[in-house]
Amino acid sequence: MTSTDLSKYNNDWFDEGAGYLKRTIWFMVNALFFINPCNPLSGLKVRLLRLFGAKLGKGVVIKPGVNIKYPWKLEIGDNTWIGERVWIDNLDKVVIGRNCCLSQEALILIGNHNYKRSAFDLMVAPVLIEDGVWLGARSVVTGGITCGNHSVLSVNSVASSSMEPYVIYRGNPAEKVKVRIIS
Repeated sequence: MTSTDLSKYNNDWFDEGAGYLKRTIWFMVNALFFINPCNPLSGLKVRLLRLFGAKLGKGVVIKPGVNIKYPWKLEIGDNTWIGERVWIDNLDKVVIGRNCCLSQEALILIGNHNYKRSAFDLMVAPVLIEDGVWLGARSVVTGGITCGNHSVLSVNSVASSSMEPYVIYRGNPAEKVKVRIIS
C-alpha cells in the first residue's frame, strides 16, 4: 500500500492571481486592518479591498477580525454583511451575492487536498453564494459549492455539496431541515 509523501507535493500550477509584491503588501494590509480586531472601520476596509481588486457593491459591512486570502478573487454584492472573524480562504474565485449575512467565524475554504494521491495534490474550486444567503456562526462552505438564493446554513454546519434555494441546512455534512419562508 502506498503512503503519503509530502516531499512530492508540487503546486507550481497554482496561480495566486497577483505578483509577489502585491501579495506581500496585501498580507501586511490584511494583518493590520482586517485580522486585527482593533480596527472597526468598515468603510476603510471596503476601500482597501477595492484598491486590491475586489469587486464590492454598495452598503457592504465588514466587521473586525475578518481574514481574506486574495481580494482580487473576491466579489461581494450590495448590502452584504461579513461578520467578526469570518475567514474567506479564496484560493479560487468567491462570489457573494446581495443581502447576504456571513455570521461570526464562518469559513469559506476553497483549498483541499487529494488524499488519494501520495503527493497530497492541491485541489481548488470556486464558491458561489447567491443573493440572500445566511451562513450561520462557525459554519463552513467548501470549494465547488453553490449556496442557492436565500438558503441558510445553520450554526456549526458544513456544506460539502451545493445548497438548494430557500432551504435551511444543518449538520455535518449539512442536510435539508426545512423550507425557508420569508414574510
